[in-house]
Amino acid sequence: MSHADSADSADSAVPAASASPAFPASPASSSLPGAIRPETLAVHPPHVEVVGSRPLGVPLHQGHVFAFDSADALAEAFTSPDAFLYSRLGNPTVRTLEDAVARLEGGAAGLSFASGMGAINGVLLGLLGSGGHVVAQTCLYGGTYAVLTDLATRWGVDVTYVSGTDPEEVRAALRPETRLLYLETIANPTTRVSDLPALAAVAGEAGVPVVVDNTFASPLLCRPLDHGADIVVHSATKYLAGHADVLGGIAVFKDPELFRRIRRHTVEQGASTDPFAAWLTLRGMQTLSLRIERQCANAAELAARLAAHPAVAAVRHPALASHPDRAIAERLLPDGGGGVVSVDLAGGREAGRAFVEAVRVASLSVSLGDVKTLVMHPASTSHHQLDAAALAAAGIGPGTVRISVGIEHVEDLWTDLEQALAKAA
Repeated sequence: MSHADSADSADSAVPAASASPAFPASPASSSLPGAIRPETLAVHPPHVEVVGSRPLGVPLHQGHVFAFDSADALAEAFTSPDAFLYSRLGNPTVRTLEDAVARLEGGAAGLSFASGMGAINGVLLGLLGSGGHVVAQTCLYGGTYAVLTDLATRWGVDVTYVSGTDPEEVRAALRPETRLLYLETIANPTTRVSDLPALAAVAGEAGVPVVVDNTFASPLLCRPLDHGADIVVHSATKYLAGHADVLGGIAVFKDPELFRRIRRHTVEQGASTDPFAAWLTLRGMQTLSLRIERQCANAAELAARLAAHPAVAAVRHPALASHPDRAIAERLLPDGGGGVVSVDLAGGREAGRAFVEAVRVASLSVSLGDVKTLVMHPASTSHHQLDAAALAAAGIGPGTVRISVGIEHVEDLWTDLEQALAKAA
């Protein structure tokens, strides 16, 4: 049999065009020929369009690349922020998350990242350049402090730290080269509450953008953009997602032009959100209000009980009358002081270690905002980058323990904390 005969024989085995599977009229499938081999069919499944109804849940667009009908359409997509061509640049599921959080925060646009630190780095690198100046509150998440320290070393970025409660302190710290004021709504881990309206007003007079990490509060308790902030950042891993099963971050912008400016930098940094992570975060956000309400109530009750325990030297939670920023919290956090309680144990570092190892209902973990209660010792974990002087300046003692309160029954949590305190005494 000749080569030509072999080809004819193979072709004769291909089903006729009339017998081949029907494809919906979509660009991805209508271009296929009427008669194709099984190997090709396996690579090109039909795309089912939903007509006459809509999915109740957010669709997961896991694919990372999108096809076009023409070369011109593909070329135009590279310059359009609304087009979807490659998921590092934009994805429908990720865009849904960005729009959802932006709407919750009252912002013009959102930009999501692979982690909370991705969001923080994206914003800082987008706003700063060599020789720039930052004003930041003293008590910051350890990762943020580490980034600012690294930028100071490598880029010559100068950082002035302020308390976060005194507007005049911020005014005195501002310089012509100041590029941003960085604050946390509720500080990690001390729960100090920044006077956002007063501080943002001072920065605004100087034309300095205000960036606020709102992770501890969530947009359900506080919307910093309403109080003068220009950019809000979140570790979406925490309260937004809330179930210890996703890593993500997001930044929300008041001004569309500032959003476009930062986006131009971040899309090339590669810290984009995976669509499945975005989908998980959106799923978690549906119960955000229920979780926050329970976590705030549990945290306030536990804080009050801890304050009366002899093994505890000090307790900080914005709902307590003894909290140093109680007056600010009443204005900014009227619906609850958050789910994090900061405790200073009388026995110092060894007591802190004994306590976090003794819990049984709670878990020893570095994260927060989960449905489960988590405890940790900041000085040796989340803030290990800080030396003794920096820890003291931030208000973190050797016996400080951070408790991220979950949604369990408050009596079960108290029984667990009480037995752990007995072992730490």
